[in-house]
Amino acid sequence: MVPVSKFRGQAGILAVLFALIAYFAVTADGFLDPENILNIVRQISMLGISAVGMTFVILTAGIDLSVGSLMSLVNVVCAKLMVEAGFHPVWAVLISLVLACLVGLINGLIITKARVPPLITTLGMMITLRGLSYVICKGIPIWGFTDRFRLLGQGYVGIVPVPVIIMFVMFAIGWVFLNKTVYGRYIYGVGGNEEASRLSGVDVPRIKCLVYILSAFLTGVAAVIMLSRLNTGQPKVGTGFELNVITAVVLGGVSIFGGQGRLMGVFVGVLIMGVLSNGMISLDISEYYQQIIRGMVLLGAVAFDNLSRSKKN
Repeated sequence: MVPVSKFRGQAGILAVLFALIAYFAVTADGFLDPENILNIVRQISMLGISAVGMTFVILTAGIDLSVGSLMSLVNVVCAKLMVEAGFHPVWAVLISLVLACLVGLINGLIITKARVPPLITTLGMMITLRGLSYVICKGIPIWGFTDRFRLLGQGYVGIVPVPVIIMFVMFAIGWVFLNKTVYGRYIYGVGGNEEASRLSGVDVPRIKCLVYILSAFLTGVAAVIMLSRLNTGQPKVGTGFELNVITAVVLGGVSIFGGQGRLMGVFVGVLIMGVLSNGMISLDISEYYQQIIRGMVLLGAVAFDNLSRSKKN
């Protein structure tokens, strides 16, 4: 039986989504056109894929600020492997994803072995990876990919964009992982009460390393799709991406204190971010004001989570 509090939380998130859709439907011309709706879903695909991984991290009461810079690094490395090193796209993608997992493992090891807080660890990694991205490509965009590789980010299966299909697959796998496997229960347990999980025999350091590896891997997948969609590798592609991902996850009802949240809510949070961004662009709102609004949305989501937790306690 689903707890009433969880149902109310989901209902509240859906109410916000429907309110935004209704507002932009009235104020923005062509907002509800099927082509624009499909465009919104395609635009949020990369955000949604990375948000699945970020959900795992935040559920353990962690944070990963390095996902934006990791996206830039994978974007540049994959492009360089294909264009300048002559690697087949499949091998270039696989090597790039292994690199992403290695970054996630390093984050996890620093957090668990050196006991550096996740905020500081991933902030340092964010700065390091951003600089590394510029060093690798010297700040010059890389292009010249095959038509088959471009299908990954620009292709369709019927009328459905390929990135949208990949996003739904990742959400489905993530849901099964969290709700039907022992590792999912461990993730919730570590976030809810780390000491109790440790006393119950859970290998807490291993679980923490796992979630950072998964977060990095899924961000790597999103980066490859972004590379295919933009048809150019550039080091600034992931700038600000981490804040959008965190906002979508927290907005979707995942507690920053860990142990609470569902992927269904995260999906709605991702949709809210997509609708908000598309609607503001349709209304020709300045990018500067868009940043202000996104910041306020993040602050509001965190404040609401804090107040809800205090009330519950």
